[in-house]
Amino acid sequence: MAPRCFIIRHGETEWSLNGRHTGSTDLPLTANGEKRIKATGKALVGDDRLIVPKKLAHVYVSPRTRAQRTLELLEIGCKERLPWTDERKSEQDEPIRTEAHVEITEAIREWDYGEYEGLTSPQIREDRKQKGLGPWDIWRDGCPGGESPQDVENRLDALISEIKEKYHRPSLEHPDGEKGDVLVVAHGHILRAFAMRWTGKPLTETSLILEAGGIGTLSYEHHNIDEPAIILGGGFAVE
Repeated sequence: MAPRCFIIRHGETEWSLNGRHTGSTDLPLTANGEKRIKATGKALVGDDRLIVPKKLAHVYVSPRTRAQRTLELLEIGCKERLPWTDERKSEQDEPIRTEAHVEITEAIREWDYGEYEGLTSPQIREDRKQKGLGPWDIWRDGCPGGESPQDVENRLDALISEIKEKYHRPSLEHPDGEKGDVLVVAHGHILRAFAMRWTGKPLTETSLILEAGGIGTLSYEHHNIDEPAIILGGGFAVE
C-alpha cells in the first residue's frame, strides 16, 4: 500500500456550528464536538482500522487549541508527550501505539481571514454589497487584511514538499518499512486547500467539503510520488 496522508479537521466549535469564519480566534470544542471526535478515534484509529498508529511516521498539528484537543481525543497513543502538555498519559490511560513525532506548525494554521474573522458568509456578502464590491470567493479573492490565495498556496506547497520528500519518498523506495503515513490535524479551509495543492490543482478549482471532525485521505496512484491522488473511501487495514 502506498503511504498516505490523513487530513483531519478539528471537531465542532461554537463558531463552526454557527458558520462564523474562525482563523486566529482560539475556541474550545463543544461537548458534542468532543464526543464525535472520540467516536471517530474509536472507529478509525487502530491496528485494523483506517489510521494505523504504528504506521505513522509523523504528525503535524495546528497551533490552535481546537486542533490540538482533537488530536488528544483521537488517542493515537504517542510514545512521547504531546508538545503542549507537561507529561505523557500513563500506559493505563493511553497505551503506546506510535512512535511518530508530533510537530506544531504554522504551515497548517487556518486561513487568515483578516477583516472577515468571526463573520458568517451572509454577513460578508452584505458587507461587500454595501461597499459596492462584487461577490466574494475566498479561493479567488482571499481576505482583506488577511491572506491571499497565493499566500496560502506558498505555505502549503512547502509543507507538502516536505511530507513527500522526508516521509513518503523513502517509504515508496523501501516498501518493506513499517512507517510512512502522515497525519495532519488542522482546519476546514486550510485542509481543503491542502488537498487541492496535494494534487497540484489551483485553489480556484476547489469543490471539496470537509465537515468538522471529518477525515480525508491523500496518497498516490501506481506507487508513484509523481502521481498524487485523493482516495475516495479508504479501506481499513487488515494484516
